Amino acid sequence: MEFVWENTVIALIAIGILYFLLNKYAFGPLFSVMEKRRELVQQQLSEAAQTREQASAFVEEQKAALQQARKEAYDIIEQSKQTSGKQAAQMLEQAKEEASRLKEEAVRDIQNEKNRAVEQLRNEVGTVSVKIASKLIEKEVSENQVQGELVDKYLKEVGGRS
Repeated sequence: MEFVWENTVIALIAIGILYFLLNKYAFGPLFSVMEKRRELVQQQLSEAAQTREQASAFVEEQKAALQQARKEAYDIIEQSKQTSGKQAAQMLEQAKEEASRLKEEAVRDIQNEKNRAVEQLRNEVGTVSVKIASKLIEKEVSENQVQGELVDKYLKEVGGRS
């Protein structure tokens, strides 16, 4: 096989022309499309990173809001416990006061009834004493025999009334 310089030169010229035409009509638009695609991918990556940062910031905000809501709920529960404790103590105090008032009224009522009963008893004793005296004056009998009968009779009368 022989080396032919002319064929090599023609092949080199053909390769050069082909390279020039490919560079002008094929590689330029192809590289342009690839550059646009690279920029688009780069833009999407930066948007994704930005979205990820926003999402993590949003998650942190939601965690903080949830923590705040839990704290407020705990505060509300504690406040409710304190309020119910105060109300229970207040109701207990009112019940004690009411019981004391009712006891005092009952004691007064009992004392009034006792006074009325004593007064009625005095009136009855006075009435019975007057009746006994009048009966004794009406009858003139011997002291030993008739007095015993009268006392028994009046005791029966008094016993029959009560």
